Amino acid sequence: MRAVPILLLLPLAAAAQAPATVTEWPVPWEQSRPRDPMVAPDGRVWFVGQAGNYLAVLDPVSGRFRRYEIDPGTNPHNVIVARDGTPWYAGNRNGMIGRLDPATGAITRYPMPEADLTDPHTLTFDRAGNLWFTLQGSNAVGHLNATTGAIRIVRMPNPGSRPYGIVMDSKDRPWFVEFGANRIGTIDPASYTLREYTIPDPGARPRRLVITPDDRIFAGDYARGKLVALDPATGTFEEWQNPAGARSAPYAMAGDDRGRVWQVETGVQPNRLVAFDPRTRSFGTPIPIAESGGIVVRHMTFDPRTRSLWFGTDAGTIGRAALGGPGAGAGATP
Repeated sequence: MRAVPILLLLPLAAAAQAPATVTEWPVPWEQSRPRDPMVAPDGRVWFVGQAGNYLAVLDPVSGRFRRYEIDPGTNPHNVIVARDGTPWYAGNRNGMIGRLDPATGAITRYPMPEADLTDPHTLTFDRAGNLWFTLQGSNAVGHLNATTGAIRIVRMPNPGSRPYGIVMDSKDRPWFVEFGANRIGTIDPASYTLREYTIPDPGARPRRLVITPDDRIFAGDYARGKLVALDPATGTFEEWQNPAGARSAPYAMAGDDRGRVWQVETGVQPNRLVAFDPRTRSFGTPIPIAESGGIVVRHMTFDPRTRSLWFGTDAGTIGRAALGGPGAGAGATP
């Protein structure tokens, strides 16, 4: 089955503030929750089917999909692509991280080191190509040495913290949000010492995060519909109400090459892409994911080569928002 791109052009009013072209490719495997796409060095886009239990890749030029079968019961939650083009994925239901050889389909498995560590959640690479990852239900953050396979775990001191989104800062330190609490955490990669920052409102529930070039931490507060900013140098917080207000339910997030923070408001239908500019401290015009509606967009990545945001939707599509500028465009090859 060949997917047909759905092209959505923004109204002129939106284009003046945040020019973007949204394209969606319907995934040929229904009810499979395609999610977490990431562009590989060859321009293809890897993603997982969490409910469909597969790893897949999209060629955005031809629109063709290829599916790779993985262990039954894996229910992969996230995939990231190494510099050599190798995809790594989180086995959210079978307590392992997998590495797929795209040429052969062979899988290398890295099981969690302890029986109660059951749900690798979100993965990210450090500069050396090793992996940091969260385990939401297991209440921990882990590190996987990609060369030796050794895994080291840092457990959260408070029950129900639920580490969720995770990203790296400019000093190669992992930062993560605690979705079960009003906290943002970081781990020293040398000592594995945990430090937590408490968002002042106890009702805050950060779900994803972005780090801007100046190492400020921006988190989407899913419970209160706000964008929260942490200055790690001072430990102080700021926050702004999202355009859709308390019902916005910000979920997927990504930062672009101009220092803007992008969120997807999932509490409204259709879901909407919203950009925040820290320099002007203002939001751009929301961009609806109009064709599929999105339903829920759970994770998002930015490809600097084409200036594009990539996301998967619970409506069963893989989406791209081309932000415009050099190298970008709806038909550009990554």
